[in-house]
Formats: sequence, C-alpha cells, structure tokens
Amino acid sequence: MERKSVLVVDDSETIRKQVGGALARVGFDVVEAVDGLEALERIDERKFSLVILDVNMPRLNGIELLERLDPKKRGLLVLMLTTEVEPAIIERAKKAGARGWMIKPVNLDQLVRTVEKLIGAAA
Repeated sequence: MERKSVLVVDDSETIRKQVGGALARVGFDVVEAVDGLEALERIDERKFSLVILDVNMPRLNGIELLERLDPKKRGLLVLMLTTEVEPAIIERAKKAGARGWMIKPVNLDQLVRTVEKLIGAAA
C-alpha cells in the first residue's frame, strides 16, 4: 500500500518539525516547504494526499497560493493551519478551495485525526 504524502507549508521551522513529526510517526510521508513559492515547486514535483498550509508567510502567503493553485482542479486537499481567525480570510480560503481550518497552537493528536479524516473522506 502506498504511503500517503503530506506537504507541510509554514515559515516556522518549529511548526514544520512538530506537525511533520506527528504525521511521520503515524506513517505519513512528509515534505516541508517554508513558503508558498517553495510549496508551488514541491507540488509541481509530485502528488500529495494533503497540503497543510499556513496563511501568513513571506513571498507568497497561503491564501495567494490557494488562489494560484486552484486545488479543486488539481485534486488537492488543503487544510489551513494558522493563527488567523479573521472571518473574511477564512471565507476567502474556503472559496479558494481549503477543505479545513485549524487554529494554532494545535493539539497534534487532533491534527493527525483531522488529516486522516480528510484523506479518508477523499479516498
């Protein structure tokens, strides 16, 4: 059985390591990107089961990345993981194709369950 792969996009190395480590421990193949531009490169290189995406990042933020990607056309599942709670930004992300929204700091067990649920529902 092919391992499910997750791209973790966040400008915080600490967040990338915490989230990536939690997902790797339960069997996910994890790839990291520091911002939206690096994420675009990774997405062009391979297929991911899910992308975990921060909103506030340098160069290309998470919302801009979503709008550029058009996740529905690419068949990408996107979970936003951010400190951003502004309703207008959440709505913009959902319109652009985000399937879920979690607020930092996040409980890693809850994050893993959410990732598994999103990927399972899409299978």
